[in-house]
Amino acid sequence: MLSVHELDLPDLNLLEPGSLATKQTAVDDARSKHWLARNPFGYVALRYEDCVAILRDRRFHSAAGLITQMAGLPEDHPMNRDKRESILSMEGPGHDRLRRLAAPAFTPMAAEKLRPFMRSVVNELVDGFAADGRCELVREVCEPYPIPIICELLGAPKEDWRLFSLWATDLLAIFNGNLIEDGPRIMAARYALDDYIGALIERRRSTPADDLLTALIAAESQGDRLSSDELLMMSEAVLVAGTDTTRNQLACAVALFAEHPDQWRLLADEPSLAQRAVEESMRVLGAVRGTARFASTDIEYHDVVFPKGTLVFPSFISANFDDRVWTDPQNFDITKPSASQPHLTFGSGIHYCLGANLARAELQEALPILARRLPDLAVDGQITWKPTTVGIWGPEHLPLRFTPTG
Repeated sequence: MLSVHELDLPDLNLLEPGSLATKQTAVDDARSKHWLARNPFGYVALRYEDCVAILRDRRFHSAAGLITQMAGLPEDHPMNRDKRESILSMEGPGHDRLRRLAAPAFTPMAAEKLRPFMRSVVNELVDGFAADGRCELVREVCEPYPIPIICELLGAPKEDWRLFSLWATDLLAIFNGNLIEDGPRIMAARYALDDYIGALIERRRSTPADDLLTALIAAESQGDRLSSDELLMMSEAVLVAGTDTTRNQLACAVALFAEHPDQWRLLADEPSLAQRAVEESMRVLGAVRGTARFASTDIEYHDVVFPKGTLVFPSFISANFDDRVWTDPQNFDITKPSASQPHLTFGSGIHYCLGANLARAELQEALPILARRLPDLAVDGQITWKPTTVGIWGPEHLPLRFTPTG
């Protein structure tokens, strides 16, 4: 049985400069040759069934906890010294326990309650520019949209929305690949958020409310409850995972629709297509383009040995275009029947996005409103995209024009 290091594999370096189309072509070409490719850090899984298998194999652990190590931060750096486990990187019984306790707070019913608030937030944002016929969507809609919803979810008042927006921006710098420079502001944001959420937790213990913190405080299974530190960690995870994903995915979806004006008109006329529109846009242009796993032990898969410590990157932008799963995967069509398998932009396995129901609801509410209120949508200049090295990707600037509405 061969070691993965001995295989003759195509090379695939998506960190090199190049257009989206060029990179997608490179991914598709590599997938046609093998289910696996080599990149500068390890290996890229390219086919849908193999990405799913690796994500569901509990011997492959999340590499999220290796970010500081991969960045070369010394052990005495505050990000290592004050490091705490996160549900985003935990494995084994500890992770299972947190998911079990937190899951009831992230059900479709929990997200459903926030839908009227989501609609009001989107409409209020669009009111600011609808009569102008132009906007910069990232700054005017995508960036501000998720913060009020996260604050409403946690039970934070409106006057603190700006604080949460600043904290989210600083915390999310952890995915920008420059921890030596960004570390101090990341940690300052974490300490400030801990102080705020800690005080809010104490208030909720004595005065429960209809919000996520109250639900997490009340969560109990067989006599087990979340500790104060775990509540702080979960709140940070919600802010980090629930902010940039929605911001970028909404911008990705609108940029994609701008290339398909017939689909935009169809969504405006038939808002009932919102669910399919969200799934199809996440498949074709997902803000999370892949993830990272490492072999926690020597692992045999497909008659190949992955030695302990080997990094493997399940590629969502490859799996989501695998013609073994999707018919005509290059074609963006919000009316096509659902595939037998879900797209992988939310992941799979034990680290499947805990907030997927909330994210879906946010996108399902925002897109039909934007389609109706921004008719005849077109890109007004040039889209600037974030570097593909960032963890959660999308347009940095998305200038649009449309027929003015009230």
